[in-house]
Amino acid sequence: MLFPIVCDGTFFPSLLEEMSAVVGFFNHRAQKLLELHLSSGFSKCIIWLKDKLKGNHVALIQEGGDLVTYAIINAIAMRKILKKYDKIHYSKQGQAFKSQVQSKHIEILQSPWLCELMAFHINLRESRVHSSSASTLFEGCCVVLNDGKSSLSCELFDSVKIDFDLTCSICLETLFDPVSLSCGHIFCYMCACKAASVTIVDGLKEASPCQKCPICREGGVYEGAVHLEEVHILLSRSCPEYWEERRKAEKVERVQQTKEHWESQCRLFTGI
Repeated sequence: MLFPIVCDGTFFPSLLEEMSAVVGFFNHRAQKLLELHLSSGFSKCIIWLKDKLKGNHVALIQEGGDLVTYAIINAIAMRKILKKYDKIHYSKQGQAFKSQVQSKHIEILQSPWLCELMAFHINLRESRVHSSSASTLFEGCCVVLNDGKSSLSCELFDSVKIDFDLTCSICLETLFDPVSLSCGHIFCYMCACKAASVTIVDGLKEASPCQKCPICREGGVYEGAVHLEEVHILLSRSCPEYWEERRKAEKVERVQQTKEHWESQCRLFTGI
């Protein structure tokens, strides 16, 4: 009876370390891929020379598909490992570990970069830029609109289904100019700025490390926030009327905040 206890003491920390390494690799490669896709002109040349890549859509689509396959294979392997562990040791430690990982947003299928890759492939598909292997993998991906709420859904092989809620948990509207905090939770950029107590002029990088994510309450998550450009493009195409209304409303808010910021700076400079 001691074996399960000893195994618990070494097995799960090692598994967590391995999971973190896998997710870290996936996020890094996905970010590099999408930076290359979205860059233009001189910036794209610099990235190509730096990474020694030949920039073409077919290669980008293929690598994106490979990354998603990598994520799915690792997710399936993890699910089977934990299920096997519980079966062998007559325990529920595997399921408890899985719940813990999900609550901390470490699981690879929860990565916002996976959401970006899904949006990336849908955007290319709608732009009629095709690759047979990638389009087959992502043919089940779509934006689902239900009662004013949006989600990104994708059915993949081995009964793996991924759903990303595209509703901001702060304003309770469809995401606009979405950003992912370093904890993995996604919000509208302006909503995230309000939650971090910073203006859009200062930006999220100026947020105090004491400011916490509104959902998981983890601190220091704003400085490393990233814009989800592909999700932004996808939603602008999927919800054009809502997008235009939101764009106009936020333009007014941005102008007002910018005006107030510079008026404040002028008062500080003049001592008034």
